[in-house]
Amino acid sequence: MKANVMVNGLPGNMAKEVAEQIRNSNDMELSNYAFTGKGMPCSCGVLERKIHLISPENKTSFLKQNKISSPFLSVDYSHPSAVNSNCDFYCNNNLPFVMGTTGGNREVLEQRVRDSNIVAVIAPNMAKQIVAFQAMMKYAAETFPNAFRGYELQITESHQSGKADTSGTAKAMLQYFNQLGIPFVKNQIRMIRDLSCQKNMGVPEEHLGGHGWHTYTLNSGEGDVLFSFTHNVNGRGVYAAGTLDALRFLDKKVQKTQHGKVYSMIDVLKEN
Repeated sequence: MKANVMVNGLPGNMAKEVAEQIRNSNDMELSNYAFTGKGMPCSCGVLERKIHLISPENKTSFLKQNKISSPFLSVDYSHPSAVNSNCDFYCNNNLPFVMGTTGGNREVLEQRVRDSNIVAVIAPNMAKQIVAFQAMMKYAAETFPNAFRGYELQITESHQSGKADTSGTAKAMLQYFNQLGIPFVKNQIRMIRDLSCQKNMGVPEEHLGGHGWHTYTLNSGEGDVLFSFTHNVNGRGVYAAGTLDALRFLDKKVQKTQHGKVYSMIDVLKEN
């Protein structure tokens, strides 16, 4: 039986990429409905499928008035400002979800799910290979704490100009560098959203509207040792592919009738 998935955040670019991959998959069915933000159109097209968009003020009444194939999964690629309120809605209405949107209060977000009757996959990055790199950094931080004490850190991240918040991946990574002995805070992350700067960095012209470039540079106090870690993603395909894997993972957990459980993409990786 195919999993029925509602992609919330349409007609946004990331939501549309995920919706298109679901539409082309063999094991998922794209819902004809999606929750969207204020001021959005009433519908959009995804590969010849018309999707009816439900505004925030109509979400509750929509669920009461419409019978949708049940159970269904939700995936959220909305706006950082809506993360926590959307989570509340999913929890209040028993809608298991994958949260791909960054931003919001992440501690509150996860605790809200733990206090609910649903399960969710919550991750700042859905690209499996980058998540694997994060897992390696987590292992290093926990196994070799303070190994880089005395080093200086620079974190630079570049995304399309429409990305409103600091990279969730960069914010997640800095905690590992903290554990490795380097004091560093979120507002020290260098955010690049300027097109001319991105061109000078080497971001391909065709991907200025959709990319995620990250570089973590560590310099020893004496200036005689340099470490640099870089992961550059052009386009959104790798994030969408990881999101579909997260949905498949979530579907299995829902079938086991689990409640109040938060999973990460590392959990997804372990089963793929």
